[in-house]
Amino acid sequence: MNQTFPLLDKTVLVPRGEGQAKSFSQLVERYGGIPIEIPLIAFRPIEKSQPLHDAMMALDTYDWIIFTSNVTVETFFSFFKKKEAGQSFPRIAVIGKKTAEVLEAMGFSPEFVPSAYVAETFVEEISPLLDRGARVLLPKGNLAREYIARSLTERGAQVDEVVIYETYLPDESRDMLARMLADQQLDILTFTSPSTVDHLMTVVKEYGLDKQLGNCLIGCIGPITEKKLHDYGLTVHASPKEYTVKEMINSMIAYIETEE
Repeated sequence: MNQTFPLLDKTVLVPRGEGQAKSFSQLVERYGGIPIEIPLIAFRPIEKSQPLHDAMMALDTYDWIIFTSNVTVETFFSFFKKKEAGQSFPRIAVIGKKTAEVLEAMGFSPEFVPSAYVAETFVEEISPLLDRGARVLLPKGNLAREYIARSLTERGAQVDEVVIYETYLPDESRDMLARMLADQQLDILTFTSPSTVDHLMTVVKEYGLDKQLGNCLIGCIGPITEKKLHDYGLTVHASPKEYTVKEMINSMIAYIETEE
């Protein structure tokens, strides 16, 4: 067993795009692995809609704004014009360390970050901070879960959901992924969201690559992503309690070392 390089010569799917993949890939390389960057998910801002315009103009009427990912932060602030929205900004809640870091880089600080980076924990922990009738703005992607909005509404908040970006699988990723799976060139598959699972499985079904998946180790972040993998009948070898890429890699290493 190689203590220093537990991922030595293992190819690891990094399902993120340029700009997001660097730190992930560096972590894989640190342990001797070979990162294979194939974005399983990409994002593009929507055309500015009337609901989005209205929310921006009325930003000072909201008590809270919730950012559930760094993509949401980056996309929101690509639309945000301070002179349009006035000087007042709602209190900010975020899910995740990375989301908080990106927000702070924009010059804003979150007032609330949950102890665990999942929607269920977020709702339980922020609810005591919301007055009944509190107005909440929730920017989101087109495939985002409705759990937060529904749960906070049930607790008496007034939640406005506004779609600000859409999620898709890049064509170049589809071709590269099909080729590498067919040639059995991927040892470890990692997933960071349910959408990354759906997009990979779309390619697997389209090209008839189910058998090839049986030769791969699978790691993921978060219980919703893990459930999605199980729904497809896949075995999950690494799913850490802390929902970060670093802990997912550590969890995968621990699994590999127990099998050696």
